[in-house]
This record gives sequence, structure tokens and C-alpha cells, in this order.
Amino acid sequence: MATKPGVLTNWPWKPLGNFKYAILAPWVVHSTYSLLTHKGEKEADLFYLLIFPFLLTRVLHNQIWISLSRYRTAKGNNRIVDKGIEFDQVDRENNWDDQIILNGLIFYLGNMIIPVASHLPLWRLDGLIITILLHIGPVEFLYYWFHRALHHHYLYARYHSHHHSSIATEPITSVIHPFVEVVAYFLLFLIPLIAMVLTGTSSLVAALGYITYIDLMNNMGHCNFELVPKWVFTAFPPLKYFMYTPSYHSLHHTQFQTNYSLFMPIYDYIYGTMDKSSDDLYEISLTRQEDSPDVVHLTHLTTTDSIYHLPLGFAYLASKPYASMWYLRISVWPLTWFVGRTFVSERNVFNDKLKLQSWVVPRYTIHYLSKASQNGDLNKLIEDAILEADKKGAKVDEELNGNGELYIQRHPKLKTKVVDGSSLAAAIVVNSIPKETTQVLFTGKLSKVGHAIALALCLKGVQVATLNEDVYNKLKLSLDSKFGNNLLLAQNYDQKHILHADMVGGGGIEPNRTIQGKKGNIIPSIFQIPTKESARGLLLPHYSRHGSSQISWQLALL
Repeated sequence: MATKPGVLTNWPWKPLGNFKYAILAPWVVHSTYSLLTHKGEKEADLFYLLIFPFLLTRVLHNQIWISLSRYRTAKGNNRIVDKGIEFDQVDRENNWDDQIILNGLIFYLGNMIIPVASHLPLWRLDGLIITILLHIGPVEFLYYWFHRALHHHYLYARYHSHHHSSIATEPITSVIHPFVEVVAYFLLFLIPLIAMVLTGTSSLVAALGYITYIDLMNNMGHCNFELVPKWVFTAFPPLKYFMYTPSYHSLHHTQFQTNYSLFMPIYDYIYGTMDKSSDDLYEISLTRQEDSPDVVHLTHLTTTDSIYHLPLGFAYLASKPYASMWYLRISVWPLTWFVGRTFVSERNVFNDKLKLQSWVVPRYTIHYLSKASQNGDLNKLIEDAILEADKKGAKVDEELNGNGELYIQRHPKLKTKVVDGSSLAAAIVVNSIPKETTQVLFTGKLSKVGHAIALALCLKGVQVATLNEDVYNKLKLSLDSKFGNNLLLAQNYDQKHILHADMVGGGGIEPNRTIQGKKGNIIPSIFQIPTKESARGLLLPHYSRHGSSQISWQLALL
């Protein structure tokens, strides 16, 4: 929102929420009906039929740029502004599709009202030339001065400051403006389109191609990583006046009073508003290398549609409680099976010093439950990721679905410290057990978290007992003789603290199972995420002091 929002700031369909798409429904239904009932006597209006599919391609085009930008800026190579994307920016820019709806309305209404705007031919060279010339001339010129006017304190405070709230831009930042400002931009972009209609030179390629060009340049200019190679300007030097670069426009978002041009810097050169550091920033951004993280958090996908909840995916999904959708499960998830390496999902910087990156293993939970996958490419993917993190100088590599011993044994000179995610969960439980505890009884099957807890307690000098001989033997193998005496094979529930380590949803006990204990028993339940009751949450131990204690837990929603 602008500093002092002016009139016509909000989009007229904002109160409709997600139902705003229904605005286009009458035309979509009518165009589909006309296609189905069309007879050969009269040629179908191809432009009318293609409007809605074209709008969908615009959505896809923008989403591709969003994912690409977040991936590249997370890696760090060629990044321009070294600043993360905050949650308020993601929320502020979640209405980027409003301008696509407006585009649809203009096209549909124009097709209805202007007779010559219907039944357009596929291609006309003269119309394309008119579009190019009018964009270089009137559109770029008028935009330049309109943009400078928007930076006057009166208009800036009421309108344009909303756009400039984003310093580290994303591709969709380009279309985040108050409603009336977007309308003004559309009026400028309509100049070539109306000129083609009035001269009878309009065509589908010119009309739809011009809007696609605007999307391409808008997204490129705000993507926050430099991608225009130097040889382009070396081969054709005058091009620097007719095509900006991401670093060129990025300076406008950091310096505010320079680089006003739309896509062609020629008017900044003419009127002396080009930032003097434009060339230097371009050179620096082109040569910037990938980040060397201090910490790498190695994780994996869960369900087949979980990939869409990553920062590289859809913000509108990631910002809501998880809900599996069938059409997402069957769309692109099989592609990740063939991805041969981990990929960077996001980055975070703490205290301006500690750099953390999240790397995603392109495999799902089902792969971790399959021994064939574990013995196949899964361990290889994890091992390669650890070696790459070590090569980049990462101090900690957290791997969530393996204890890490395999990789340490294979690479004894590994500098990276491998920390299993289970040990982090185990630390929470161990620290929640009263310090005066001297004995703990383990019941149920031994999960990975339970294994880590049992070993930690033994190392602390707490006597750990279990009723299960298999569990006892597994734990015994992990303890040396110095701490082996802290492990006992018990016959009853005499211990004061009873720790249940089953895994709900993985063949363990049900939450309502009752354990008979003596009066004064303290029984925390340890369940791995997710439980059968909730797919999204953090499980904390719940203590109860009863003669006959029922296993239970507390669920703290994230």
C-alpha cells in the first residue's frame, strides 16, 4: 500500500477475493459455446477464442519467471541486490494476476465494441512494424515523463510508493501498482494496438506478441539477477539504447531518482537521468559467483504435490494450511524423479553474517521407505550434496532422513559436520525431561528419534531400560563399554519415567493405547511428524501423573 493511498488505489474486484476470476466467466463461456456451435458458413473469430488461452499463457509465463528468479537469487550467482524477500513483500505482491484480468476485460470488450478488432488475420508485417515504431516513439517517450511525474512527492506518496516498497524486486514486482496507475499504463500500451486497428493492419501475432514482449521485459527487468550476456552489446553497441538490463532497472529501485525508462534507456541518455553506476553494476553482477553457505539444510519432498509449497512454487499455496490437491499431484511431480541432483530452494542470512541455504533432494517420502531407492540413487544424491557442501565450505549439513554415518565413513576427511535432523528433535525431548531423572523406561518400537534420545540419555548417565529385547540389542550395538552399563533390559514398569518412542502412522501404537504404570509415573509421548490427526504441526511431550496413564500428546500448530 502507498504511503498515503489516493483515490482508485484498490482494484474494483478486491472484495470478491478468489471469485474475481468469475468476472471473465461470461466471455469464456460464450467463446467456448461459439466454438462448439460454429458452422462453416461464417469464419470463426480466432482472436475471440484465443483470448482466454492467451491469459493462461501469461499466468504460466509469469510463474516461470517467479520460480527461476527465486532459484537464481537463492544460489547467488549474478544476483544484483543482496537482500532477501520478506513475508510482507510476498503478501503485498500476491495480486499480480489482477492486471491479467484487466487485460482480458480490455480484449473482450474491444472485440465486442470495435468491429474491426474481430476476425484478425494471423500475421501482417506492416502491423508489426507499426507496433515497433510506436513503442519506441510515443509509448517509451510518454512513459518516461509519466514515470518521472509519478516520482513527484504528491503522486509518489499516493500511488507509486506502493511499487517502490520492494527494494529486492521479483519479476511480479513489475505489475504491482495501484489500480489507477495500471490503467494509465494500459492506456499507453494500447497506443500501438489501437493504431493497428484503425489502420486495418492488426494481426494476432502483433497484438498478442506485443503483450508477451511487455511481460518478458517487465519480468526480466525485475528478476534481480543479471542474465544479459556482455557479447550482446559488444556485437551490437547501439542495443544499449534500446534494451535495458535487470541491473539497469534495479538501480531505479535502489536510487529512485535515476533510470526512469520503460524498457529502452534511450530517454535516460537524452535527458541525463541515467545512473552513472549502471555499467559498473552490470559488470559486477555478471561476474558474481554462487554463494558459499555457512550452513546447508538438506531436506526432501514429502507428498507428490509438496514441490508446489516450496519458495520456488506457488506463494498462494505455501501461505495456507497444507491441503493435498489431486490436480497438483498428477501434474509435474514425475519430472523430479529424473532430476539428477539436489537444488537450492531458499537462502537466509542471520545477523548479516551466517548464511544458510536449504537444498532439496528431489525425492519423496515414498523413496525413503523403499530399500531399493535407498540402496540406489537416493544415498548417492545425499552423498553428492554433502560433498558439494563441503567443497563450498559449509560448516553444517543437516540431513533429515539418515544418520549420516555412511557418508562420514566413506569420506573420513570430510570437514562438513553432518547433523541428523533426528538429533535436533531428540534434543528437545531430552531437555524436557526433569534434570533429577535417573531412570527412564523405553516402550514400543524404536524410531530414529527414539534411538537418538536413548543414546543421549545414556551418555548423560541416565539409566535407560526397555522391555523389548530387539530394541535392547540395537541400542547396545551403538554404545561403547563405558556407557553400556546405563542400558538395561527391564521386566516391568518400575521406572518412574516411561518414554514411549513409537512412530504414529508408521506401524506404531495408536494414540489412545493405554500403558499401565505405577502411581507417580511420568509418561511423555514422542511421535514423529506427521501424525494421523494432523498433517501440519510440532509435537511436544505431554506429561501426566496418574496411576494408570494414557498416552497423549500436545499439538502446537506452526
